[in-house]
Amino acid sequence: MFVSVMIDPGSLDSGKLLVDILTRYGFSKIQRSCWENMKVREDELSNLKKDLDRVTDYYDRIRLYQFPVNGLFVITEMKQKKWRKCQFSGTPASQKK
Repeated sequence: MFVSVMIDPGSLDSGKLLVDILTRYGFSKIQRSCWENMKVREDELSNLKKDLDRVTDYYDRIRLYQFPVNGLFVITEMKQKKWRKCQFSGTPASQKK
């Protein structure tokens, strides 16, 4: 699956740790805070989230954009050390009949 990770580290130390982890998992830096990988397996994604969680604190923010996950577009966010997930189908609600 395609995964894009946006990081907003709370400190330089956590920023370096996040970059090290993303690099280890084969992510490439696209912009200042955006990292992407086109070939992430589900088991790798689970391990990535655990590793990111391990090095972050209350002040770090992370967003993962994932596609496809069971045919859905998924946004997972870590804010204040809590993970939240939203799933979207391919058709916007306004276009459904």
